[in-house]
Amino acid sequence: MLVVGSVNVDLVVAAPRLPVPGQTVTGGDVGRYPGGKGGNQATAAARLGAAVAFVGAVGADDMGSQARSALAAEGIDLTGLVETVRPTGVALIVVDPRGENLIVVAPGANGEVRARHVTAALRRLAPGPRDVVLVCREIPPDGVRAALQMGRHAGATTILNPAPADDLDAETLALADILTPNETELAILVGGGPGGDGPDPAARHLLADRAVAARAPAVVVTLGAAGALIVEARGAAVAVPAPSVDPVDATGAGDTFNGALAAGLAAKLDLLAAVRQAVAAASLSTTRPGARGGMPTRAELARFTGGPDGPGADAPGRGRARGNRPVGMT
Repeated sequence: MLVVGSVNVDLVVAAPRLPVPGQTVTGGDVGRYPGGKGGNQATAAARLGAAVAFVGAVGADDMGSQARSALAAEGIDLTGLVETVRPTGVALIVVDPRGENLIVVAPGANGEVRARHVTAALRRLAPGPRDVVLVCREIPPDGVRAALQMGRHAGATTILNPAPADDLDAETLALADILTPNETELAILVGGGPGGDGPDPAARHLLADRAVAARAPAVVVTLGAAGALIVEARGAAVAVPAPSVDPVDATGAGDTFNGALAAGLAAKLDLLAAVRQAVAAASLSTTRPGARGGMPTRAELARFTGGPDGPGADAPGRGRARGNRPVGMT
């Protein structure tokens, strides 16, 4: 499978509460972790046993070296990772005791992942009909579109994680076989505005149905503590609940979901089984700090779910919950 997207270094501070505008909150020592949606998603998939190639960009700086080394340590093919004159992307993250977070990103080198680079990289990597191409939006729009176009042309399954969801054109959306928005992104995709805390449960089905009809063959909506909702162009909506865990840090849970979903599809799971795997992996990821710190290996996920050692573990409802607090992914 191939992942096209961003790679950052995350600077994380744990604080007693998240600040509101104009407020200063004193937290703990800063932690430095590898991150970026694309790099995170590639890592999540690789840890679950998928053969992953990554397409993106870093700067010629120490953070770029750290980001490259972290991906290489996961066994990810870095043929498509280039070095640019712009600095490596950085995310500034504040995390509260409940595991909720605030994030601001300085894209840096991710802004150089343009159509020309993506096209050249995917020509070398040569995806085929048995591949999955997962694309995130923390890169320029022409790079996103080029990745999806080449994946579609090759007959691969194309997944678009529309985060952020604003300014997505219909042509780009039409190139995705599967969209993976959270509730707020779903509302934006169907013209409902930013969505606040997200639509209510009844509205989720309606919005997802509208998104499927107008945008993609399938939409998988991440619902936070409720897990995920699958809506396909044919068939009824299916809810996949999240197992209960004691959360430490929800940073990267959505990326874990997307990487695990793509890994499941690359392993030839059907969509429901792949989403069950993704929900379980994302929930488990919140039990350790850092965007990648809690991303499970195949063996860890199997132990958590009580399933076999490999992609396609049993549904999370049969998993071994840690504690009794439900946490999902957004």
